[in-house]
Amino acid sequence: MPPADSSRPVLPLWAAILAGIAGGLLLDVAFPAVGWAPAAFVAVALALVSLIGRRAGGALLVGFVFGLAFYLMNVDFTAAWVGPLPWAALAVLESLFVAGGALLIALAYRWVPRALPARWARLTVLPAVVAALWVAREAVIGGFPYGGFPWGRVGTTQVGSALAEVASWTGTSGLSFIIVGLTGAGIEIVRTTPWRARTGAMRAGVVPLGLVVAILAALVALPAFPTTPDGTIRVASVQGNGPAGYFDQRRAGEVLVSQFDATEPLFGSDDVDVVVWPEGGLDVDPEESAVAASALDRVTRELDAPLLANRIRADGDRFFNTSFVWVNGEGVTQTYDKRNPVPFGEYVPDRDFFHAIAPDLIDMIGRDYTPGTNSPVFSFDGFRAGLAICFDVIYDALVWEGAQDGAQVYFFQTNNADFRGTDENLQQLAIARLRAIETGRSVVNISTVGTSQVIAPDGSTVDALPADEPGAMLTDVELRTGLTPAVLAGAWINGILAWAGIAVLAGCGWAARRRSRRPNAETPARS
Repeated sequence: MPPADSSRPVLPLWAAILAGIAGGLLLDVAFPAVGWAPAAFVAVALALVSLIGRRAGGALLVGFVFGLAFYLMNVDFTAAWVGPLPWAALAVLESLFVAGGALLIALAYRWVPRALPARWARLTVLPAVVAALWVAREAVIGGFPYGGFPWGRVGTTQVGSALAEVASWTGTSGLSFIIVGLTGAGIEIVRTTPWRARTGAMRAGVVPLGLVVAILAALVALPAFPTTPDGTIRVASVQGNGPAGYFDQRRAGEVLVSQFDATEPLFGSDDVDVVVWPEGGLDVDPEESAVAASALDRVTRELDAPLLANRIRADGDRFFNTSFVWVNGEGVTQTYDKRNPVPFGEYVPDRDFFHAIAPDLIDMIGRDYTPGTNSPVFSFDGFRAGLAICFDVIYDALVWEGAQDGAQVYFFQTNNADFRGTDENLQQLAIARLRAIETGRSVVNISTVGTSQVIAPDGSTVDALPADEPGAMLTDVELRTGLTPAVLAGAWINGILAWAGIAVLAGCGWAARRRSRRPNAETPARS
């Protein structure tokens, strides 16, 4: 039977703070460049154990240090070109949200056992509520403020593990729920079992632990949801390795030249269906420069294929990060404007306010990009391709929209030139790999400087280019049709998990107060 006071702290506050810091650091180890997926389970366990029995102030503090330890490591690439202030600001902001989520989880550990004191509820309902609240916190970070920053979700850590294929059924948030829920169940089994030598007492812990292991084994064995092969296309994807960074010193057209030069060895290749250049692969607008237009015409003529490229597009006083299809003799035939410009990278929200705080940093961002509204799908001869430009790839809705609108393959264009020497490109590549599994589609992830890869629908690497070197890939890429459960129901899964966790927490809080007011009701010890 569970102890009478199930909300007593497992750790004193000082130890909980240390556990939170250790958990945050270990969670970063689960992400590239290290990418040790099991560390995510240990990190989550440390985070949860440190919150059990915490009062509001302690929960906020422990959650904050866990978030800060994680984000200071995980997004340190943001300091690569603008210094430590934005890096620290982003880490602190995200950690405040983690602290808020930690408070809710601490309340769940207090209220759920009081409302539902039976052991079965401790082993099932409580871990599910905790996991749902974790997902709710990830959802808030992913949508607020200024469009959110859904980077560093726990589910992403499993892209290289045997659990990755579960993402095709549940999406990334569902995978986060499973990781946290199974970890939370393991914690409760240990907490509620009297680990004595008696056979019956041991069975009370061994049997539930065996069930958790069996569930994990079943998830590991679960194959990805099958999508339907629909032929192949030949893709020429080019990494020019030019001076494409925001602060790189360059002459006008130098990035275009680097892309053209890296493409030239492919000239004359047979049966090419499309040429793909990265975000930032053009520093001259071909609709305003006859020289640039001639270069693109030459590429498309020599390879007898349309070119997918990217440019800065001006429309009056508005600017767009625009991908487009260029056809020899026709010019631009289709456009997609980046749906999710990066705040404080591609635009400054509330510019006057932040300019007053850090004028030198804000002045570095000379133009504000406008979010696009057009479809993230292009039609080519015989196939349709879904698009994402750089950090677009971290937003579930945009990627799912591509598959729902008929995309049979994805082209993810990115410019990592400002993050050379960091693991940002590897973290983004991990997300691209998980998107391939999640949607059951091949992905061509092409960068100006790397990491560029062609990824199969199962997340494996089909073709790759070394980072920080010019090069090109000529790859036969599989097309797929059909929608996975993650694409069809991902928005519902995310919403139901998040709102159900909050609703059950509120209901248990109400029930716990009712129970505490009953005559002769058991009064849990203060913690």
